[in-house]
Amino acid sequence: MGRRSRADNGALSERDSRLVWRIAALLIDYPGAATLAMLPDLRTAAGAIPPPAGAALVSFVDYARSSGETELAAHYVETFDLRKRNCLHLTYYAYGDTRKRGMALLRFKHAYRNANVELGEHELPDHLAVVLEFAATVDPVTGRRLLADHRPVLELIRMSLADSGSPYRAVLDAVCATLPEMGAADRRKIAALAAEGPPEEAVGLEPFALDPSSQPEFGGRR
Repeated sequence: MGRRSRADNGALSERDSRLVWRIAALLIDYPGAATLAMLPDLRTAAGAIPPPAGAALVSFVDYARSSGETELAAHYVETFDLRKRNCLHLTYYAYGDTRKRGMALLRFKHAYRNANVELGEHELPDHLAVVLEFAATVDPVTGRRLLADHRPVLELIRMSLADSGSPYRAVLDAVCATLPEMGAADRRKIAALAAEGPPEEAVGLEPFALDPSSQPEFGGRR
């Protein structure tokens, strides 16, 4: 067979983009035993994706394979659970834990429900791994739009990971390589979010978690 087609503007094809999102969803989630067992296959799949996305994923998989399970898990917790700057919930940067964030979560919730997808009982719909899995396996058009609309947040996380020297930066590099180039509005949003930081107003967000009764169901995220 011939080469897989790519978009006219040089971007990754939809097939390659969905593969990037599927691999990235697994790698950006907590590194459990099941995912670690998949690393050789994930490296093979990533190696077939054109650069720069494929090369970025390969580099992270190589790091993960060279790390012990305990070391990798500890780095994940230190990187994402203990540092607010690296929060993987895409609405957190703009809204923090405020009531306005609850309304922002509804957009994700409605997108999933329109595609007949429900999340686990205690899972918020804006976690990056959830959005990537949705884009890869359910609705690539809506999933890409959600990712693109939150591109400033993805860039902030990527910059924070770069500042700390985290290998997870490569996973964000791969995801951003599937999205359109940023415009002036995106860059202004990045500057504003970086300057202001997430607002603080602790409220419960439980009403915005989704009903676990429907299929397909995504796994729980930390």
